[in-house]
Amino acid sequence: MALSSVAVRRGGGRRRRGVPRYGAMAEINMTPFIDVMLVLLIIFMVAAPLLATGVPIDLPQTKAAALNIEQKPLSVAVDDKGVVYVMDQPVDVGQLADKLKEVAKAGFDERIYVRGANQVNYGRIAEVMSIVTTAGYKKVALVTDPSKN
Repeated sequence: MALSSVAVRRGGGRRRRGVPRYGAMAEINMTPFIDVMLVLLIIFMVAAPLLATGVPIDLPQTKAAALNIEQKPLSVAVDDKGVVYVMDQPVDVGQLADKLKEVAKAGFDERIYVRGANQVNYGRIAEVMSIVTTAGYKKVALVTDPSKN
């Protein structure tokens, strides 16, 4: 008895139209999802440091140009309630000079920027600036918001 090598076909050689050759895939393709998540992660990592501005203060507007700053400057801020902040930390006015001496790395040659809210009394800003200059700091500047015009 010999074995015959006849190929047996299923379906009789005819193929039905519209029926896929393979079954439906039941897996989720994770590659596009991971790509989108990595792009969002990079966007948030780049944007997060740009959003940190410190104490929210409504600055007055002027036509002065912005300054080029290489390092983070020493800042004294006065909000609309008259509270004084040194480097985003609230400070009593009587301890302002001592706090500046702690924070200033370059000593009395450190440039200090004074930011004051638009609604705060001018006398309060003048008081803060006089405390800073009396403490020995000569490079004191006012920060304003550039004009939108």
